Amino acid sequence: MKPVDRRISKRASAFDSSGIRKVFDLAATLHDPINLAIGQPDFAMPKEACAAAQAAIDAGKSGYTPTQGIQALRMRLEERVQNELNQPERQLCITSGSSGALVLVLMSLIDPGDEVVIFEPAFLMYRPLVEFLGGKCVVIDTAPTFEIDVEQVAAVITPRCRAIILNTPANPTGVVASASTVRDLARLAEQRSVTLISDELYRSYCYDTPFASPATESEAVVVVDGFSKSHAMTGWRVGWVHGPKAIIEACSTLQQYTFVCAPQVGQWAALAAIDCPMELSLAACCRKRDRLMAGLRGHYRFVQPGGAFYLYPEAPGGSGSAFAQRAIDQEKLLVVPGTVFGTADTHFRIAYTVSEAILDRGIAALQRLARFETMASEKNARHASDDLQ
Repeated sequence: MKPVDRRISKRASAFDSSGIRKVFDLAATLHDPINLAIGQPDFAMPKEACAAAQAAIDAGKSGYTPTQGIQALRMRLEERVQNELNQPERQLCITSGSSGALVLVLMSLIDPGDEVVIFEPAFLMYRPLVEFLGGKCVVIDTAPTFEIDVEQVAAVITPRCRAIILNTPANPTGVVASASTVRDLARLAEQRSVTLISDELYRSYCYDTPFASPATESEAVVVVDGFSKSHAMTGWRVGWVHGPKAIIEACSTLQQYTFVCAPQVGQWAALAAIDCPMELSLAACCRKRDRLMAGLRGHYRFVQPGGAFYLYPEAPGGSGSAFAQRAIDQEKLLVVPGTVFGTADTHFRIAYTVSEAILDRGIAALQRLARFETMASEKNARHASDDLQ
């Protein structure tokens, strides 16, 4: 337990440094590590977006923008949203990354004591943010299939429940919720007067089935999205949120007092990125998924990820934390233990958006680790048998 510093608020003290960030820091200390821990695209940001960013810099567009975002970008995104949803009352705000959008939405909805349903394993920000605001997470464990049981969700909704957070395709599992699940969840939330927050940051990474948004089923859904994953713009911090007028207006007001606005240069880059074809980069990502699964079949048990860019295998030996440490010690291989994404210590996450050379090194290392675990297990079994004789 870290020492208590009386200068730090109880709310801030409740946060622990991100487990992923710890792995990132560790990678900097290792010589030639195999880093399969950090979830960001390995392809380049579109050239047109780079040129637009440079043009904005050259034009001196480095000041504040309207809190809701530059008009040109907002109009393009609103047009896209309306073409998909045909919901004229829906409003949109540009945010400082999709994480900023999530913060604003939760700040707009949650009071102390309110409940929020989350599905674990879950993106690491969900639980700490809800608890920071004084809310309570109602956790539904989706293992071992990582699919959502809508009847189970209905059973845990109480009068204190204000929101449900859906992430599909999901981080860390890569599982894509079915269209029927998304539909039923949206209808349930609307019937119970609960806001469904749909985190759609990985929506462009759907490999086996088309993406389904709950916003097509209900005008009450709030959607969080951004350019970080779809266009390799993680460092530019340009996201957006759209949903019912009252909620988006609250988000815009709160952004005035927090992030102020998304970075202007990033917004101009995002405007150019909208028209850039990304199919080749996404197809390459799908091939890496298939390559990784083929290399690990027979060595690990896992649910095939239909989207995002993660694989979430069961940890040999039963502990994801112990396995992640052995991977570092024996192979200089960096993966993320499942405890970062929930209470269960049974799995670990692999991010496969790396070069093919690094991916192949990672597959070989993971195969060696699996063989090591098998030999250790067989040795322990023999010793146990000898002890019984």
